[in-house]
Amino acid sequence: MVKRYLVAVSFVIVVLVIGGIFLATLYQGQAPTSNLPTQYTYKIIKTYPHDTSAYTEGLIFDNGSLFESTGKVGTSYLRCVDLKTGVVLQQANLADDLFGEGLALVNGSFVQLTWLNHIGFVYDRDMFDLKGNFSYDREGWGLTFDGANLIMTDGSSNLYFLDPVTYETVGQVTVNAGNSSVVNLNELEYIKGDVYANVWLTQKIAIINPQTGQVKGWIDLTGIYHSSDPDTVLNGIAYDEQNDRLFVTGKYWPSLYEIEISPAI
Repeated sequence: MVKRYLVAVSFVIVVLVIGGIFLATLYQGQAPTSNLPTQYTYKIIKTYPHDTSAYTEGLIFDNGSLFESTGKVGTSYLRCVDLKTGVVLQQANLADDLFGEGLALVNGSFVQLTWLNHIGFVYDRDMFDLKGNFSYDREGWGLTFDGANLIMTDGSSNLYFLDPVTYETVGQVTVNAGNSSVVNLNELEYIKGDVYANVWLTQKIAIINPQTGQVKGWIDLTGIYHSSDPDTVLNGIAYDEQNDRLFVTGKYWPSLYEIEISPAI
């Protein structure tokens, strides 16, 4: 009787152990779901006019003013725009053979990239006087500043970190959403410790952890603006830190939008 009892107890213990192992394995298999990127939707708070001749490549809001870098050979420039009216208040033109790209504000100076020319320009923030230039060995796409380094894209899945004085590359990270790399990273904005990146030819903005390269969230802007022109794509993110406002626009878009994002239900 005792032997039969011990056998029964042993059987129960084995069943419990196996069950525990199965549940632990199941839990571990499901755990990564908590690390999936958050999906965000948007609400338009306000709409502002935007120059439909502007092939937007870089966008910055600073101290009440909107600054924009535009592309296309012959129509590339850096300009200051009145947010409410869209009127150009100040402008510096690039040479006709240059294609303007990303823009960042670094310690009172604007840094502007070019696409295939492998040259960047540094301007005085207030007067737009040219202070200098520098070279780099990759395509120039997006640019932002995190307070310590410039962060640059070249259309690949990489974020490159540049010293803001020497402009030498001091690091890089590959951007991934889960196990898949995210390519065509374009215009950038540094917001509250994260990098917001337009993904070229999509209606989405990736929210990226710049230390790990992992996409923390996706802002789906589907429906905010539509055009049959393939060049007229979403590109342009600006953040008003003082008033916590987020702005987006696109190449040749007639409007710039102040939006509010929230997790999709």
